[in-house]
Amino acid sequence: MILKNNKELIELKKKYPKKLTPEHEVFKHIHRGDRIFISTGCGEPQYLVNALIDYVKIHPKAIFDAEVFHVWTLGVAPYTDQKFEYNFRHNSFFIGNNTRNAINEGLADYTPIFLSQLPDLINRKIVPVDVALIQTSLPDNNGYMSLGISVDITKAAVENALVVIAQVNSNMPRVHGDGFIHADDINFIVPHDEALLEYDPKAPSKIVQYIGKYVARIIEDGDTIQVGYGSLPNAILSNLQNKKHIGIHTELLGDGVIDLIRKGIVDNTNKKINVGKTIATFCMGTKKTYEYIHDNPAIEFKTIDYTNNPLVIAQHDNMTAINSALEIDLTGQATAESIGKTFYSGIGGQADFMRGAVLARRGKTILTLQSTAKNGKVSRIVPFLKEGAGVTLNRGDIHYVVTEYGIAYLHGKNIRERAMELISIAHPKFRPKLIQEAKKSNLIYKDQAFISGKSGEYPERLETYRTTKIGLEIFLRPVKISDEPLLKEFFYSLSDNSLYRRFISVRLDMPHERLQNFAIIDYTKEILILAVILHKETEEIVGVGQYGVSETSHTAEIAFVVKDDYQNKGIGTELLSYLTLLARRQGLLGFTAEVLIENKPMLHLFEKMGFDIERRGNEDVYELKIIFKEK
Repeated sequence: MILKNNKELIELKKKYPKKLTPEHEVFKHIHRGDRIFISTGCGEPQYLVNALIDYVKIHPKAIFDAEVFHVWTLGVAPYTDQKFEYNFRHNSFFIGNNTRNAINEGLADYTPIFLSQLPDLINRKIVPVDVALIQTSLPDNNGYMSLGISVDITKAAVENALVVIAQVNSNMPRVHGDGFIHADDINFIVPHDEALLEYDPKAPSKIVQYIGKYVARIIEDGDTIQVGYGSLPNAILSNLQNKKHIGIHTELLGDGVIDLIRKGIVDNTNKKINVGKTIATFCMGTKKTYEYIHDNPAIEFKTIDYTNNPLVIAQHDNMTAINSALEIDLTGQATAESIGKTFYSGIGGQADFMRGAVLARRGKTILTLQSTAKNGKVSRIVPFLKEGAGVTLNRGDIHYVVTEYGIAYLHGKNIRERAMELISIAHPKFRPKLIQEAKKSNLIYKDQAFISGKSGEYPERLETYRTTKIGLEIFLRPVKISDEPLLKEFFYSLSDNSLYRRFISVRLDMPHERLQNFAIIDYTKEILILAVILHKETEEIVGVGQYGVSETSHTAEIAFVVKDDYQNKGIGTELLSYLTLLARRQGLLGFTAEVLIENKPMLHLFEKMGFDIERRGNEDVYELKIIFKEK
């Protein structure tokens, strides 16, 4: 028994003499067949766990067939070693690296469960607890000890266990909220100071940073957010530096959130409940985070049946749940718990949070994943989930999917639209195969066009924002393979006159076969730019401009059209100006265009750009030759 401060040890012995019992006597209270709970993640009492194993090594017949369970272990898990198979059987509600092999080899168990339901199962004795091995702070003057960084289901385990053994560690922070227990409710105290487990994920890769950048586009000022663990959430959080009044209601608290609190980006002022408070249920971070949350009244840890309760989550306006997946199929089903028949992690809390965010007023759900796995050898976006995969999130749970190749919005989309959205953000080398499989399974049009290779890749570098002469902010971006529904809506919103001026034809229909000519672009030969107004969850196309390169003359034929309600607002000027910029960058000499003689606004637009213009025409149409002037 070791405490850094000998006075603290003396005080403990003085106040609780009967609770400070030699460890070999403490472990005699664990019996054959007992169910042993261990605190979660970084809150795991490492010394206690190792001491229990040492006890079993010395007394191999003292404990048989005991079940060891917890939410998730980050640290030691010696009880999963095959040499202890007659002493312990491990059961996890979420699979970690240290237990994954044992579970998949049949040496340990996995219980799939919404984590929000676990305290109730413990309280109702459906998941009975005989012994709880926990870690706490030192008792305060009133005898209260804090569960610190692991409240989650630990509080319920303590309240229901027949025997509670607490490793008292002066490094454990005293955290406000539900995590206080009284020394009278502890059967045995084992004083031992050791560094708390730390979780410091590797620095985000360039791919992960891209994903974080895209997610930051979706998060708005005043949103309340939930994020998971790992380098990806940290990359997301690091991209929120320009946001304001962010709220936190989450399962896991890590370093990334604390950094935002320190910078004033997280202030929880817009929350509808727990205003001004950062709410979590357990913490996995580094020492600086543990020190920050110590006795900090702005941070409260609640039990997991509160933090993860979808009905509580749904009370937050603008709730944004951000989670990760191992694989998603083209219909929008995702698994976060298994790779085919191989168990990998667990349901965890993401299903609770995603469903809660769906129910929330103006709530959003964001699923993030790298486009490939196994060093780029396999696609995480697949036609259908593999046989044996657990469907963690169903097709109605996901609003946004984000990879390093962009954002796909699925909410309210049909299967064909979903498939095209997801293919557009898959890794380019897997897109042709996904198109082929989607056609075979009747998920998309049988004649869906597709351009493979670099010439068909979306050129994100061409995205830009512009403000028109009247102060209207528009987003100019290249067309995507998933834009056919938006283009259909745009063209059918045009008046007959606008359609006639654009196409110089009385044909008014815009079927799929025709729309494909606009949505599927070979970017080495053609440029098509959409002028978009961004709404909260949707985009509205208000203008379309394009040019196709003539290799013989090194010029390009240009055409564009603006939605009737948005004409004379400067959108055409911005489209033409931007297309001119792109053409100059390509080294083109100028444009050609066919313009109706009666289309005075279009003619005026070309003229005011300062081009050298040659006109040839008959009684109806001018053929314009537009030469760029040297700058």
